[in-house]
Amino acid sequence: MTDFRDSLSTADEFIPRHIGPRDLDIVSMLDLLGYDSLEAMTAKVIPDSIKGTSVLDLPKGLSEADALAELRGIARKNKLFKSFIGQGYYNCHTPAPILRNLLENPAWYTAYTPYQPEISQGRLEALLNFQTLIGDLTGLPVANASLLDEATAAAEAMTFCRRLSKSKAEAFFVSLHCHPQTIDVIRTRAEPLGIEVVVGVETDIGDHNRFFGALFQYPMTTGEIRDYRNVIEAFHNAGALVAMAADLLALTLLTPPGELGADVAIGTAQRFGVPLGFGGPHAAYFATQDKYKRDMPGRVVGVSIDRHGNPAYRLALQTREQHIRREKATSNICTAQVLLANIASMYAVYHGPEGLKHIATRVHRLTALLATGLRAMGHRTQETFFDTLTLVFGEKTHAIHEAARAKGFNLRVIRDTDLGVSLDETTTVDDVMALLNVFSSGQPIPSLDSLLAQAEEHLPEALRRQSPFLIHPVFSQYRSETELMRYLRKLADKDLALDRTMIPLGSCTMKLNAASEMIPVTWAEFGNLHPFAPADQAEGYAEMTAELEQMLCAATGYDAISLQPNAGSQGEYAGLLAIRAYHESRGDTQRDICLIPSSAHGTNPATASMAGMRVVVVACDSRGNVDVGDLRAKAQQHAAHLAALMITYPSTHGVFEEAIREICNIVHEHGGQVYIDGANMNAMVGLCAPGKFGGDVSHLNLHKTFCIPHGGGGPGVGPIGVKSHLAPFMPGHAGLERKEGAVSAAPYGSASILPISWMYMKMMGGEGLTRASQIAILNANYIARRLETHYPVLYSGEGGLVAHECILDLRPLKETSGVTVDDVAKRLIDFGFHAPTMSFPVAGTLMIEPTESESKAELDRFCDAMIAIREEIRAIETGTLDANDNPLNNAPHTARELTGEWTHPYSREQAVYPLPSLVDGKYFPPVARIDNVYGDRNLVCSCPPIEAYQDA
Repeated sequence: MTDFRDSLSTADEFIPRHIGPRDLDIVSMLDLLGYDSLEAMTAKVIPDSIKGTSVLDLPKGLSEADALAELRGIARKNKLFKSFIGQGYYNCHTPAPILRNLLENPAWYTAYTPYQPEISQGRLEALLNFQTLIGDLTGLPVANASLLDEATAAAEAMTFCRRLSKSKAEAFFVSLHCHPQTIDVIRTRAEPLGIEVVVGVETDIGDHNRFFGALFQYPMTTGEIRDYRNVIEAFHNAGALVAMAADLLALTLLTPPGELGADVAIGTAQRFGVPLGFGGPHAAYFATQDKYKRDMPGRVVGVSIDRHGNPAYRLALQTREQHIRREKATSNICTAQVLLANIASMYAVYHGPEGLKHIATRVHRLTALLATGLRAMGHRTQETFFDTLTLVFGEKTHAIHEAARAKGFNLRVIRDTDLGVSLDETTTVDDVMALLNVFSSGQPIPSLDSLLAQAEEHLPEALRRQSPFLIHPVFSQYRSETELMRYLRKLADKDLALDRTMIPLGSCTMKLNAASEMIPVTWAEFGNLHPFAPADQAEGYAEMTAELEQMLCAATGYDAISLQPNAGSQGEYAGLLAIRAYHESRGDTQRDICLIPSSAHGTNPATASMAGMRVVVVACDSRGNVDVGDLRAKAQQHAAHLAALMITYPSTHGVFEEAIREICNIVHEHGGQVYIDGANMNAMVGLCAPGKFGGDVSHLNLHKTFCIPHGGGGPGVGPIGVKSHLAPFMPGHAGLERKEGAVSAAPYGSASILPISWMYMKMMGGEGLTRASQIAILNANYIARRLETHYPVLYSGEGGLVAHECILDLRPLKETSGVTVDDVAKRLIDFGFHAPTMSFPVAGTLMIEPTESESKAELDRFCDAMIAIREEIRAIETGTLDANDNPLNNAPHTARELTGEWTHPYSREQAVYPLPSLVDGKYFPPVARIDNVYGDRNLVCSCPPIEAYQDA
């Protein structure tokens, strides 16, 4: 009989919810592999040299209910004051149908980056709406599908201007009136690249020939609105390019940057329905002139055609270009903020141009009402503004700020003498009167009626917007909740996400994003806090992040964690900056060589270049491991200049390299630091710890190993873990103790999604996290074993085992049948699957990572599909299927092409129901295979006119 106390415990409830295979399934799978326990299999996979390095000692996991209750208690320690801080962050209303049907809908938040466009048409259409929104409001013809935040977008604009400017100057001008966090991030990004950042006043620039580019804020961070036409012309005459950081809501009323002559517009879409979230995640935007479109950073959605000539969406131009160009890449960005960009795009779809203009007008007139009252009481305000006033109070500043806080209001303190107040969509007339009461210092305030009678708008007449925007029908068709709900459902139904099927992408860890992990994201205590709110109002966040940092230290063996980087690419960058700063602190300023294996993720060399390092490539052997002899030779050759080694572990080829300790020791012996890319951490948690077997720093992908969802291509979080000697060089921020080296606009990056990882780790506990790693390895090896007689498994480690992913070699099949890796990927869509990772790290291969969350039944369904596809390839090899007209080179098949005449030599049934199990719940892609070349040659990256669809 079980212990009475055990029967009362709920502490083990979550682990079997997260892990897919049941106990009997695990026994069966282990039997196929020839092991009698997970421990025996794991012992064979993990190299002896790193066994026992794990320091994971977390308590037993909590139940879902207990974890939510504990986090609710922590969240309540955050104080929800009404924010008037502004500085690029505003309260807003997330429309309920968008909250329920998009932000909280797994069909949207569990989707992967739309690299397979045929099964991503819904989110691609939503992103095209976003690009159209940005292009229309900024007055620039080409926009991307979002960047990480406004400050990093500004840094991208700086390097963009440097690449394209006709000027040979090495300085970049930044207006003193830009948001301070933007200036901080620009300085961080500029220093390793040798760019001089000059911060000054627009009217006092002097010699424009000193600069290759400039950045202005519109409206200014202090609220004023300036006409930049003359100063832009002066920079253009000097051969420089100009970027403007512009407020999207203000642009519904103001002349857009493109019409003022700007080359680039950047900013944030946060106030279009995305919660404050203590700083993120929020979608940034980047728009530019048509002639610069091929140099624009980030992802661009374009319109192409499928093989039947029907319109279809895809990622265009330089998609993932850093994987191709490596250290010559223009940016290391490989992610976006897709989920948040889609919220912003649907906010515009829901409100339409009239609704957005009404919101903006209301905000401005409330600000004008406030200004009228302040002037009536003798205070001075600027003559022009949209939503922000800056008031000089001198020695009274602190007292007035405290009086505001006593009423539950947060104002912005500027230079200890000025107060800023920014209004927003949520501001009411009552708020305005309450603010006047705060500023009155006890003197009588004017009546509302008198204020209404005197108030007038304060937009410069010469800058009032004249051009129309959002005239495409999509921004007028879905105004009722019924129509918007159905539109969102229609788009979601076009896509394959984790709520439908396994997404077996190697290195991308598409696993369960449990509902209980997602619930806290939309709690007001986490969602409605301004990133620069006073620390005593964010005690809940402080407690939650401290606990998360401690758990991540336990999982990795590192001594300290920074949660600031808001993407894996930013984590890489922060990690290399820490190494660079460490060497400089010791006087080793000459250390600038970064060794990178030839198999590395493309962002690694791109990041090293951004950090001011020179890349030296290290060879890999025939098994995909780092060639230790080549590494040793190059470490010796460059010993005086060696800064770092960047290595992914387990390797990019999906194996635990036996020599990892030796590799780390070689680098350390020659004065370098070891950066271990944490993309594959899902195979290590609880089994081995990079911080204990030689790593000095790692970035972690919380959107992979630690369950933050991919959201269709973002948000992500890429914190870094460091050993103690690197801790002083982690990212700083004006909102943190150390003020130098900010890599994100907000001190804690994408703070509002950190509760997801906190919940995951709390519910799994040490035991559950270890078991997750073991099952991830088991699932990968089960697939490899089932498929190895049909497709060669390219790399394996000790005992023929892989780590958490395996690579199938399809190259021989092209020789025997003409079938390509693309054909197999597209044919998998007919079986209802997202394809594995194609041609990375080896061209002509598929890299498969099933994760621990997939059940044996789903693994078998995938294996059955791959085996059936191999039989079709065999039929091509034998001549049973036509080599030029077969189910693979015509895949995927749409429902539309099943009607009417069927001209193929194979049957309709083979096309769409290749396995009997597909009859129940068949997924039909909305478009056939997309023509990539046509899309790049005929680039359209905003909503085409409705006639284009009619013509097609």
